[in-house]
Amino acid sequence: MTTLTPTAAWEQMLEGNKRFVSGEPRHPNQDVGRRHDLADHQNPLATLFGCSDSRLAAEIIFDLGLGDLFVVRNAGQVIGESIVASLEYAVGILEVPLIVVLAHDSCGAVRAAIDGTPIDAEPLPPQIWKLIAPIVPAARKVLAENGGGAVSDIDAELVGKEHLRNTVRNLLQSSEMISTAVAEGRLGIVGANYRLSEGTAVPVITVGIESGIAVDPATLEGSK
Repeated sequence: MTTLTPTAAWEQMLEGNKRFVSGEPRHPNQDVGRRHDLADHQNPLATLFGCSDSRLAAEIIFDLGLGDLFVVRNAGQVIGESIVASLEYAVGILEVPLIVVLAHDSCGAVRAAIDGTPIDAEPLPPQIWKLIAPIVPAARKVLAENGGGAVSDIDAELVGKEHLRNTVRNLLQSSEMISTAVAEGRLGIVGANYRLSEGTAVPVITVGIESGIAVDPATLEGSK
């Protein structure tokens, strides 16, 4: 299993993202030898829970390769039972030191949640609505903080960041295993927003990461 600390794992991912942004990726761990080495085991440095958007190819964004990330994705990176269970597997069995929750700008799921905020909004197919409904509170909060108004006035970027914070908070509240690992210093969580045009993964919220990035205390409210 990996011996990286949460901070070291995040720093390694940041270095890979910098290479990707600068156009100087190394494409590590993508050869035949690596494939053979991983045939009977895995030792990822982190798990990434991100949006399913085709523009968020996790290993490419962070210049990583085979066996480096345990990836879990759905549209809008919305917490659910299967998501929490998968992340617990990564933490409890694979002993990853880091969870990265990756959102992005121009997210279709966030846009759908914003458009679905009004009472008279055109209904979506039931399963799609069920998926994006947890994003709606973030949209309503942003709208309220800006004095109400029309849906067209809602800033999608602010909604995405609020939803990202909510996702990290909900993860901690949903999993005793994960919140305990964070409390014991074995696990860090980073909520980051990926900028499509720049290629950068910008931290919005961190927990258990020893760096110059401020930790939002609200993330820990209600966690066990």
